[in-house]
Amino acid sequence: MFIGRRCFLYHGLVFVKFCDIVDAWMAQTFVTIGACSTGGSTGSYGAHSGVQLSGCPHIVTRSEWGARAPSVHIPHIPGTPKYAFIHHGASPGCHTKAECMGVVRSYQKYHMDTHQWPDIGYSFIVGEDGNVYEGRGWDEIGAHTLNYNSVGLGICIIGNFMDHVPNDAALNAVKQLIACGVANHKISSTYILHGHRDVNETSCPGTKLYDLIQSWAHYSRHHK
Repeated sequence: MFIGRRCFLYHGLVFVKFCDIVDAWMAQTFVTIGACSTGGSTGSYGAHSGVQLSGCPHIVTRSEWGARAPSVHIPHIPGTPKYAFIHHGASPGCHTKAECMGVVRSYQKYHMDTHQWPDIGYSFIVGEDGNVYEGRGWDEIGAHTLNYNSVGLGICIIGNFMDHVPNDAALNAVKQLIACGVANHKISSTYILHGHRDVNETSCPGTKLYDLIQSWAHYSRHHK
């Protein structure tokens, strides 16, 4: 096909961007066509992810927190997610944006370098600074909840919540994020809320946080 001044992202083992091509020929099966990003490309498709939707809490983009690019192309969730999974990072907490960005980078490093996953596993990460941090975002299949990654989003609150609950800033951000996802058709309006331990053998999302989310709308202990 004939192409003009557009941006092309190769969906192979690495992401290669060709910008400002005036005349060229390229096989359409190997590219996704979109506008060129003017910022550094640190997320799946560049610095400007479009993750901030109407009604969302503030979402710190991958570019802003300094994400590494995924090691391979990550496919999209094949439909509107019907599950929202709550996780905790089982790590030290954070209360400032700078601290939380550092923790999110450490999560990504652990997932990519230790687990050999192509990217950070969570869809979103929430800090006790009240910010939401973009992980794989609304559309990409995550690596957060075994057997449910292609049908649900994974939201991780930074910290360890075995013996205490997150602060109100984090809890309100999670609730607002889910409501925003429903309003923008990124989460099914009839979604089911689970803690990670509801579907896998794990202590996640921590006993106190797990006890709390059982009072939230759409929570179900039972698998459906």
